[in-house]
Amino acid sequence: MKKINWGEIIGKFVLISFIAPMLFIVYKIIVSPVSNSENIEGVRVKADYVLMLIQCILGVVGLFLPSIISKKTKIIIPTNMYILYILFLYAAVFLGEVRDYFYKVPNWDTILHTCSGAMLGILGFSFVNILNKHEKVHVELSPAFVATFAFGFAIVLGVVWEIYEYVADGLLGLNMQKFALKDGTQLIGRLALADTMEDLIVDSLGAFIMSLVRIHISKI
Repeated sequence: MKKINWGEIIGKFVLISFIAPMLFIVYKIIVSPVSNSENIEGVRVKADYVLMLIQCILGVVGLFLPSIISKKTKIIIPTNMYILYILFLYAAVFLGEVRDYFYKVPNWDTILHTCSGAMLGILGFSFVNILNKHEKVHVELSPAFVATFAFGFAIVLGVVWEIYEYVADGLLGLNMQKFALKDGTQLIGRLALADTMEDLIVDSLGAFIMSLVRIHISKI
C-alpha cells in the first residue's frame, strides 16, 4: 500500500490557496479607493490589496524554497518540519492577509510570531548540525552553545523580517508594521512602535523556550 505523502498534499492545497485569489486581488487593486476618507468600517483600500498580492506571491515563493534549498545543498528537510512550515505560511498569508485574521482575530499576529520564533530556533539547531559536519575536522559543541546560537539565529532572522516590513511600507505605502489603524489613522510615538517591538519580543520568547527545551532534551 502506497504511503500517503501528507507534505505534498498539504503543500498543493496551500499553493492553490495562494494562487486562486490573485486575479480577484488584482481586480480589487484597480477598482479600490486610495484611502478610506469616510472611515467606513470594513472597507479595504488599494494599499491593502497590494500588500495582499505581495504576500501571496511571497507565499508561493516560500512554498518552493525548501525544495530549492534541498536540491542546492543536499539537505534533507524532515516531513514534519516541512508540514509545520507550510501550515505557518497558510496561517500568515491566506488566513492573516487574505481572510483578514490579523484584524478579525485578537493577537493573531502575536501568536504567529511566537510560533515563528520557535520554528526559527529549530532551524538554528539544524543549521549548527549542518555547519559542524566536516570530513577532516570534528568539533564537539556543548548543548548550551548550540542553544545560544539557535536563539541568536532566530532573533537575527526576526530582525531581518522587520527590516523587510519597514522597507516595504516605505517603498510601497503599505502598513505591514501596523503603524496605522485600519481606517488609516496613523499612530504616534510608542504606539507606532508597539507592533514591531511586540513581534521582536515574542520572536525572542519563542526562540528562548525552544532553546530551553533543546537543552533539557540533550540532558536526558
